[in-house]
Amino acid sequence: PRSSETTPPRPSGKQLPAVKREKRQIMKQNGKLYLCATPIGNLEDITLRVLRTLREVDLIAAEDTRNSIKLLNHFDIKTPMTSYHEYNKIDKGHVLVEKLLAGTNIALITDAGTPGISDPGEELAAMCYEAGIEVTSLPGPAACITALTLSGLHTRRFAFEAFLPADKKERKTILEELSCETRTIILYEAPHRLVRTLGELREALGNRRMTLCRELTKKHETAFRTTIDDLMDFYKDEKPLGECVLVIEGRSRSEMEAEKRASWEEISIAEHVAMYEQQGNSRKDAMKLAAKDRGVSKRDIYKALLDGEGSAE
Repeated sequence: PRSSETTPPRPSGKQLPAVKREKRQIMKQNGKLYLCATPIGNLEDITLRVLRTLREVDLIAAEDTRNSIKLLNHFDIKTPMTSYHEYNKIDKGHVLVEKLLAGTNIALITDAGTPGISDPGEELAAMCYEAGIEVTSLPGPAACITALTLSGLHTRRFAFEAFLPADKKERKTILEELSCETRTIILYEAPHRLVRTLGELREALGNRRMTLCRELTKKHETAFRTTIDDLMDFYKDEKPLGECVLVIEGRSRSEMEAEKRASWEEISIAEHVAMYEQQGNSRKDAMKLAAKDRGVSKRDIYKALLDGEGSAE
């Protein structure tokens, strides 16, 4: 006989595993880290959400409290502030994580722009994830994206390198890698290093189209759409002022292919085909690969071999 007891209803939706439920409960008890983007020049660019968050959190961690106090005073924000920057990011990071674990809600701001973009905010976010603390990002200004949209260069694919390394060896390695980069390149640079960097870019990349942006979003915002050579000439007589964003044209694929084809001309067609045969390819496939490398047809390769034109001298 069937039981007269009513069968309990099935719970609707998927249930989180016990470990995940417990972790989510712990995260609710923790504080939350808010990555708050601040203006890169024009104070009107701050968002309403960032203003509300800066007023509601328990503590603001700022890259430079002397700089950030001007922003907070302008918007009459009285939230307590503490410093978090490149030189105290490890020790202070642990202190902030402990506060977050104790239930303190913290907003992280940088001197200008979005925390985590070329600043120690990325380390704090990583420490929070490791500790099971919730992190959220409040979008807003970023100098790299603002400059990219102003550049007039391709925006679909780009590589952001921030500041080039100070170490000569590392710097040379990065520049060599960038010489083959087909995406639009974005760099930050300080005024006192700009002329040197332009010279290094010219040596590594050649004379490319580029845009140099200064004073972004401010009254005297400028975007020089020019070439590396022209900028080098300009700064022979002018003193660089203000931090710059350099947006540089990527290397064209056609240029790379032409250079690659030219490099194969250093060996004969017969040597070229033999190289692929030694790698285990059939004669037919070796000829096809050599033809592709040189930008010619397989028929041209075959004819050159027959005529003896592909032989090494």
